[in-house]
Formats: sequence, C-alpha cells, structure tokens
Amino acid sequence: MQVSVEATGSLDRRMTVQFPPDRVDSEVEKRLKALTRRVRIDGFRPGKVPLKIVQQRYGAGVYQEVLGEVLQESYREAIQQEGLVPAGGPNIEPKMMEPGKPIEYIASFQVFPEVSVADLSDVEIERPVAEIDAADVERVIESLRKQQRDWAEVQRAAGEGDRVTLDFVGTLNGEPFDGGKAEGFAVEIGAGRLLPDFESQLVGVEPGEEKTIDVTFPEDYPAEHLKGQAVQFALKIHKVEEPRLPEVDADFARAFGVADGDVDKLREEVRANMGRELAQNIKGRVKKQVMDALVAKHDFDLPKSLVQGEIDRLRTETENRFGGAEQSQPLPDALFEEEAKRRVRLGLVVRAVLDAEKIEVDPGRLERELDALAQTYEDPDEVKRHYRSNPQAMAGMESLVLEDQVVDWVLEKARVTEKPSSFDALMNTNKETTE
Repeated sequence: MQVSVEATGSLDRRMTVQFPPDRVDSEVEKRLKALTRRVRIDGFRPGKVPLKIVQQRYGAGVYQEVLGEVLQESYREAIQQEGLVPAGGPNIEPKMMEPGKPIEYIASFQVFPEVSVADLSDVEIERPVAEIDAADVERVIESLRKQQRDWAEVQRAAGEGDRVTLDFVGTLNGEPFDGGKAEGFAVEIGAGRLLPDFESQLVGVEPGEEKTIDVTFPEDYPAEHLKGQAVQFALKIHKVEEPRLPEVDADFARAFGVADGDVDKLREEVRANMGRELAQNIKGRVKKQVMDALVAKHDFDLPKSLVQGEIDRLRTETENRFGGAEQSQPLPDALFEEEAKRRVRLGLVVRAVLDAEKIEVDPGRLERELDALAQTYEDPDEVKRHYRSNPQAMAGMESLVLEDQVVDWVLEKARVTEKPSSFDALMNTNKETTE
C-alpha cells in the first residue's frame, strides 16, 4: 500500500492512498463463490448456480460492499502507518476504483492540534473564604420553617407575603385573550409567580372585593400577541390568607429526619449540610477561574469537526430543555459557537496537562468523591453500588476527579490569594452582585 500525506493547513491533511486491486478482487471472488451455494435462481438446483450467473446478478453489489470495507481498513492502516490522529471522520474522494485496476483515493481530514502547556506562573486566582455563624444557621432554619408553613384565612387587606385566592379575566382592547382567565387561582404576593405589575396591585385587596387593574406586559414576554400590550384584568377576591410558621420544636425536627426530635441535633445537621454546600460553592468558583485561565493562556486552531460536534450537543441540550422537539426551525449554530469553541479548547488543554504531567486518577480521591456524593442521598450504599456496577457512571466520576487534579496542579503554579466573604454572599449570587 502506498501512502502520501500533504499538509494543506495547520490542521488539514490530504492523504493519498493506493493499493493493488487483488485486495478487493480476491475477496469479491470469495464471496461470490459462497453465494453460489446459497442463492436460489429459477432453472438451477440449490447449490448448483454457475459462478458466472451469480457474478452477473450480484457482482456489482458485492464489489461495492467489499470496496467499502477495504477502504475503511486501508484508511485505518494508512493513518496508523503515518502516525496521524484524525480529529474526525475523513472525506473520501475516489480517484481510481474500477475492478482489476489499482485502487486509489484521497482522504481529507483534520488532525488534533499539538498543545504545549503554557507558563501559568502569572495566573491570579482568588479563593473565597467564609465561616458559617449562628445567624447563617438560623436563616436556613427560617427557610425550613417557610417550607412547612400553613395558611390561615384572615379578614383584612392583603399584604406582602400573604396568599390571595381570586378569579380574574383579562381583556385586550375590550376582548378576552388566550391565557388571561382563571378561577380560584391562589397567588402568594411577592413570590413572582405572576407579572410584578399584577402582583403588586394585589396589596390592599380584601375578601369579597371586585376591582379592575391595568397591567402592561413586558416587551420580552413570550407570547407575541401580548408583548408590550396594556391590558385590563377584572378581579374577584375570594379570600386572603396569611402564613403561619411552625415552632422550632421536636415535631419540626422530626419533620426533617431527626428521629428523636432533638432540635440541637437538627441545627448540627443543618450546619454540616451548609458546610458541604459552602465547600462545593468555593470549589466551583475556584475551578471556574482556573478553567477560564487555561482557556485564556492557550491559543491554537481548533478542529472544525470537534467544534461542530459540540455545537450540536449544546443545541440538543437547549432544545430538549425548552421543548425542542416542537421547534419548526433548528436553532442556528452561531448561538452556540463561542461556548462550543471554549469547551473544545478547554478539553484539549486539560488533556495536554494530563499527558504532560502524567496525571492519573487518584484512587483515594475517587473514593472520597464517591463518598461525598453518596452522602447527599437517602441510601448512600445503594448509590455507591450503582456507580461501581456502572462503568459509564464511574467513568464520569473519574473524569471529574481528573479535572480536580488538574485544578490542583494549576493552583500550585498560580498566584492564589484569599478573599474574605460570607456564607450568605457566596450562596446568594444576586446579593453578592448588588453589594
């Protein structure tokens, strides 16, 4: 087999492959002879069909079948012979493919880029540090109380945090519109379930009251016929309820899994869970900075097939999340291209670090990560059994551990400073942004 390779770009390769015809012809003849013993043709006894007849009827199809298989085999042999690692499937251009003549074709493809790990000594990483104090624990306890709240009907005007049950009918230019009507609808004022312009006007309504309010839909409202439109809602208020929070007592503790009802033990478990969430939050923030730095420090051409594959994955994820099966037109590549390139670049850089530093999965670390994950479920042992019996799930866990090991390696090279913060600021991104 003769092979020649031409570089037509930084990653583009044009490989010409030629091999003698007997590699195809001998296999074709072998299969045609086997067919003479199996095919049924009128006028001939089973197993007695002449080779020439079989060849006339099936020869072209068998030739194409064998040719396709041999092309694949020869392509694999050629790239192995030339030490090439394609970053996607080839585009095959036939040059000579006729029975009895040498087979020649051109395979065009892209290879993976050579990635040299950059100097990371000037990378700056901020590691948030925070303590969990008693006030943080009490805020979480208060949130748990709200989860267990009851509602009590009251005979007064509704206020922020109250629940109002009402009927409403919306009209646009005096005509009802789709989705603008409901009966016995319960709205917690301030929860953001309805438009702010609607909810805010429920403050002050009283049981039995009927009123009409004006509401303007935002310009980015999903329903085209309502974007930016001023409408009216006729309201009929049935009842107003206020929240009643449970006491933090033994029954409350038992409701959250503390069998003996010990409130102090509940607070200990809440604090421990908060500690795990805080550690994961800090880890995620540091990891993002590290990954962003790896992307920023490495500039090289990306294989188009890898980028396109990532675009397709991102598009599928997005369409599935928003009911993509009903999309009349697929979302354009441009929406996902930037993120796809980032992911491909990052993946190649991480692989380069793993190879250059000979980093392999740390079994002890893998076990600790599995333990940490399992503890977030009701039956930790069952979760561990699932992962250990599922190679695909375990491979995913190993990939995450390898990424964490790369993060640690980068942190050893980079300049890391600690940034004091608080549990509330770190866990409440919106609050942190506005402060």
